[in-house]
Amino acid sequence: MNEQTLTDSFGRRIDYLRLSVTDRCDLRCAYCLPQGFKGFEEPEHWLTFEEITQVVRAFTVLGVHHVRLTGGEPLVRRDLPALVAQLAALPGLDDLSLSSNCTRMASLAQPLYQAGARRLNLSLDSLRPDVFKQITGGNLKQVLRGIEAAQDAGFAPIRVNTLVMRGVNDDEIESILAFCAERGFTLRLIEAMPMGATGQAATGQSLDLQTVKRRLEQRFELIPDLLPGGGPARYYRLSGSDTRIGFITPLSQHFCATCNRVRLTVDGTLLLCLGQEHSAPLRPLLRAGISDPDLIAHLRRAVALKPERHDFRDRPAHIDRFMSATGG
Repeated sequence: MNEQTLTDSFGRRIDYLRLSVTDRCDLRCAYCLPQGFKGFEEPEHWLTFEEITQVVRAFTVLGVHHVRLTGGEPLVRRDLPALVAQLAALPGLDDLSLSSNCTRMASLAQPLYQAGARRLNLSLDSLRPDVFKQITGGNLKQVLRGIEAAQDAGFAPIRVNTLVMRGVNDDEIESILAFCAERGFTLRLIEAMPMGATGQAATGQSLDLQTVKRRLEQRFELIPDLLPGGGPARYYRLSGSDTRIGFITPLSQHFCATCNRVRLTVDGTLLLCLGQEHSAPLRPLLRAGISDPDLIAHLRRAVALKPERHDFRDRPAHIDRFMSATGG
């Protein structure tokens, strides 16, 4: 089959799939999952590796060349390197990346890299063990060991995602930036999104990143920059260095006009917008034995329903699902 272009009704080319392999996570970040949450998807509803591969194969025929494996925490999905190897072998998929909290990366970095994953986005909201535990419930030393293992395995580029919260970690931005600069990582600062009750509560603590940018400009000269595969972040390079910082601003300066992505949840629901309910269930079709050509045609029809933008500003309580169930 010849590669085609997948375009939504607003003329945006869709070439990026965020693929959730699980909605489970071994951390409990305050802005994502509430403590004691048990409402995870049943394992029999998870897409199998074969079903995932069929969907990704169909997307690559439509010109989607970048797939990011997400969760929840993707590394909690058993035998993940086997799935990575299956996907990495697909013609046309030239960018296979991971998002991770790195709690399990110390043992899995090498197998995942050898299987074909190359780029890594990791979550790191604090370099202070007590604050890290307050935010995530996790162990900072364990995460730092995982980050070191990922770099040693060869993952590059590595991008560090930090959700900035007023009175929690906003005084650490410069130290996290220094941590990244020392290791050749790119730092990406993120505004909280009102996803589910936890995300809606977190937006009250989230800082407008335009304010943070002005603060950093008092210390650094920020030169506008571009990064391939950089997603929705607006990037800047610190003058006189190769260090880059990105700002992901879904609320203060949305990026919907350039959105090039869709999301597939662990149960096979194709989500067409992070902040809307537009979706297409794929699992029933896959389990009914849909052919590749019919699946390709279905994906094209589904993407035509992608909305123009989210309504986070106007309807902050609109989305009830947690970020872990959305696919990052």
